[in-house]
Amino acid sequence: MATITFNAFSFLQKKLKEKKLPYADVSLSISEGTTARDLIHQMQLTQEDVEVVFINGRVQPVKTMLKDRDRVALVPHGTPGPYRVLLGFKNQNHG
Repeated sequence: MATITFNAFSFLQKKLKEKKLPYADVSLSISEGTTARDLIHQMQLTQEDVEVVFINGRVQPVKTMLKDRDRVALVPHGTPGPYRVLLGFKNQNHG
């Protein structure tokens, strides 16, 4: 088992709160081999809900395997335009 720190932003927080799931600065235990895509599904979200996955502060594809002590953040669609470039996810391929 590995432990990650998980955060969801913006509209995703509301979705997780409605499902009574944690969404801010939460320690989660995950199985070895868990990918960001797996985590999205474990949090009862769809891949369409999430535009970008940050792992340790960097945009990563959803197929990235998570490791012990990773910091993972999910960002929904709708983040304002200028911030997209600064955050590093404008015109990225996240598959």
